[in-house]
Amino acid sequence: MDEIRILSPTAILGYGFPVDSLEEGMSRKPHAIAVDAGSTDAGPYYLGIRSAGADGSRSGELADFFRTMSADLRPLLRAAVDAGIPLIVGSAGGAGGNLHVAGIAMLVKRIAEEDGLNFRLATIKAEIDPTIASEKLREGKITPLGPVPDLTAQDVDRAVRIVAQMGIEPFVEALRLGAQVIIAGRASDPSMFAALPILNGFDPGLAIHMGKILECGAIAADPGSGSDVMLGTLMKDHFVVEPMNAARRCTVKSVAAHSLYEASDPWHLREPGGLVNLERVSFEPETDRSVRVAGSEFVADSIYRVKLEGAEFIGYRTICIAGTRDPEVIGHLDEILDQARLRAAEQFSDLPLGKWSLHFHVYGKNAVMGPLETESFHGHELGLLIEAIAPAQEQASSICLFVHAFILHCGFPGRRSTAGNLAFPLSPQDIAAGPVHRFSIYHLMEVNSPLEFFPIQLGEVGQ
Repeated sequence: MDEIRILSPTAILGYGFPVDSLEEGMSRKPHAIAVDAGSTDAGPYYLGIRSAGADGSRSGELADFFRTMSADLRPLLRAAVDAGIPLIVGSAGGAGGNLHVAGIAMLVKRIAEEDGLNFRLATIKAEIDPTIASEKLREGKITPLGPVPDLTAQDVDRAVRIVAQMGIEPFVEALRLGAQVIIAGRASDPSMFAALPILNGFDPGLAIHMGKILECGAIAADPGSGSDVMLGTLMKDHFVVEPMNAARRCTVKSVAAHSLYEASDPWHLREPGGLVNLERVSFEPETDRSVRVAGSEFVADSIYRVKLEGAEFIGYRTICIAGTRDPEVIGHLDEILDQARLRAAEQFSDLPLGKWSLHFHVYGKNAVMGPLETESFHGHELGLLIEAIAPAQEQASSICLFVHAFILHCGFPGRRSTAGNLAFPLSPQDIAAGPVHRFSIYHLMEVNSPLEFFPIQLGEVGQ
C-alpha cells in the first residue's frame, strides 16, 4: 500500500458528529474508522462503577452513557460494514473495564440485529486481576507514574477495579485474526488509529503521531471541535490530516498545537512500549485546509510497561447548589464557611473520624483554583456548591442539609436580616449524587509481552 486512510468521527464516542461530515469522510474511501470511547478526564467514577444494568444499557449506572454512545455507534457500524472496513473502538464504556467492554459489545450486537448487519466481532479485555497486580508488586515490577505514592498491597485490595492501558499490539493482533469490529478495553489514545497502518508496514512513529492528532476528532482543526470528523492519510514518509467539514481547516498552528495536547514533554509522546520523538518533526501546509507532518520517529523501550489505573470507593456524595448576592454575606463568607465546618464537626462527631468530609466550592471567587487563585474577587454575586461525602447516602444527605441550613441562617457582624443568606435555584435543595471514588492506582507495570494481559475473543455477529 502506498497510503492508508483512517477516519476519526468524533473525539469520544457519544460526542456526536454531523452526518454530512461522516458522508464526506466515507467518500474518501477510508481503510478504517477508529474512535476513542473513554478517558480519565471524567474522573474515577466510571472506573469504579459497579453495575451496567441487566442488559448493559437499559438500567444501571451506565445507562445514560451507553444510550448516548448508541446514537454514534449505529451510523458508524453501518458505514463500516457497508464499506467493508474495520470499526475500531478503544477504552470502551468510558473506563475500559470488563463491564464496559461487555456493555458496548452488547449494544453493537443489538444494533447489528436491528439493522441486519453481519461481521466478525473482537472484544479485547483490559481488566487486571488483583492477584496479578499483587504478584507484580511483590516482584518490584510496579512503579509510580508521576508524583504519586508507591503502590501498596492495601491499595490493590481496596480497588474496585484495575485496568491496564493496552498499546497498539492487541489491536494489530485482532485485525490480523480477521476482526472487522473491535471493542477494546482501556487503551492508549493513538493505538486504535495506528494499528491498521502498523499492521500494513507503515512507519510506527508517523502512525502513532497521526493517531495522536486524530484521537480528538476535529479538535486539531480551526475552529476546533470534538464533535466533528477528521481524516488522516499516511504515506511512507509523512501523513496529512484534514477535517471533513468545509467550515473547518487544519493549519500548521492547530496541528502542531495538538501534538502538545495532554503532553508533559513537548518533544516526546509517551506510549506503551516506547515513545515518539518529535525533535525533527516538521509541519507544512498541504492545501489551504490540510497539513503535512513528517519526521516523527518511534523509539522502543527496553522494557515494556503498561499503565495501571485503579479506583477506590470512598463513600456517597450529596450536593447543594446555592447563591448569594448580599454584599455583607459575600464579605463574611469565609468566616461563615469556617463556622459551618466547626458546627458540622460537632453535630456529626459520632461518625468515624476521617470517614466523612465537607467541601465548599465558591464559584466566582476561587472554585477552580482554590488556594492557588491569583485574582482578587470583584464580583457582586457568588455561587456556592456544598459537597458532603460520608459512608452512607443518608449520612451525606444529613450533613448537607445541616450545613446548608446553618449557612442560610448564620449570624455575622453587620447582618441586616434574620434569614436569607443563600438563594436556592432548586427544590429540594439537596441532591443525592451517589457513590464517590478516587483514583488510587496510577502506576506502571512491567509485562513480558504486549499481549499478555489483553485477551482477545472473536465471534460472528448476525450469522
